[in-house]
Amino acid sequence: MNIYEVIRRPLVTEKGVAKKETERTLCFEVDPRANKVEIRGAVEKLFKVKVEEVRTSSLTGKLRRRGRFSGYRPDWKKAYVKLKDGEKMPEFAEI
Repeated sequence: MNIYEVIRRPLVTEKGVAKKETERTLCFEVDPRANKVEIRGAVEKLFKVKVEEVRTSSLTGKLRRRGRFSGYRPDWKKAYVKLKDGEKMPEFAEI
């Protein structure tokens, strides 16, 4: 799988920014089929940093309604990537 298929986008939320500042952890939306080894390799190659650990979370899509029509958003996967000490924290605006 291509590194740009593995990492879909960075998640810039209040929780994600707080984790980035305090715990040296980046948050990404990743492909649901990607495993931790692929995510680690993609982050290391894309940002040129060393990864300490990867934690993932699979989330189910929410029910959404428009009048009498309803459907579900797609299921997705989130990854928390902790960088090793001494690594430069990448800024998403530079990508």
